[in-house]
Amino acid sequence: MPATPAWPPRSAPRLFVSDTLSEGLSLALDGPQAHYLGKVMRAGPGDAVILCDNQTGEWLTRVTEAGKRTLVLAVERQLRPIEAVPDLWLCPALIKKQAFDWVLEKATELGTAHIRPVVTRRCVADKLNPERALAIVTEAAEQCARTALPVLAEPVKLEALLRDWPEGRALFFADETGGAPAAETFAAHAGPAALLIGPEGGFDDTERAAIRAHPAARAITLGPRILRAETAAVAGLGLWMGVAGDWGG
Repeated sequence: MPATPAWPPRSAPRLFVSDTLSEGLSLALDGPQAHYLGKVMRAGPGDAVILCDNQTGEWLTRVTEAGKRTLVLAVERQLRPIEAVPDLWLCPALIKKQAFDWVLEKATELGTAHIRPVVTRRCVADKLNPERALAIVTEAAEQCARTALPVLAEPVKLEALLRDWPEGRALFFADETGGAPAAETFAAHAGPAALLIGPEGGFDDTERAAIRAHPAARAITLGPRILRAETAAVAGLGLWMGVAGDWGG
């Protein structure tokens, strides 16, 4: 006898919505989300759609009505509660748009809880389009089956970041001039943490001295090679998740 297919199917589309979801709720989608479900994914009445609300978790819904511009979904049951991720911030210096988009995407996939962009003297950009950034992290979360979006903060100057740094949170910063081995340093730490990554060209001498002088800062090295800014961000996150984060189960 053939096995009963899994329900909902693994191929069911996933979307984040702004409404708070609950069992029995009827939800109408329009605009790009309705276009994606109806025209791209060809979802019709009876098809499963997985929705996340960034508040309560992940829910199974079914399409009950499919119009030209609107889809109506009925919420059936909760599949997973909202996830708990390690309390790790990523503080990446702003870099070229395409590379920074990649950092946002991969940081979301890796499970970062909070992304706080930083402006330094060697940054090639000092602004971030919040709508574009939110769209990137949302799409990444949908694709990797996260049930919560990372907090996405406004860019902040390095001086302000250091001045207002919260007590009790370790600040690991990748220093190309040298530091303690990252894996050993991460493994020895328990509690809230953050990873600070510099821009193309790295921190200047004044910035590096200010970071090293901060009581929460701990200089680390990510290996014997000088990494591109976007590579350092992803490598550091992956190493932290493997050593001190949630990759160990």
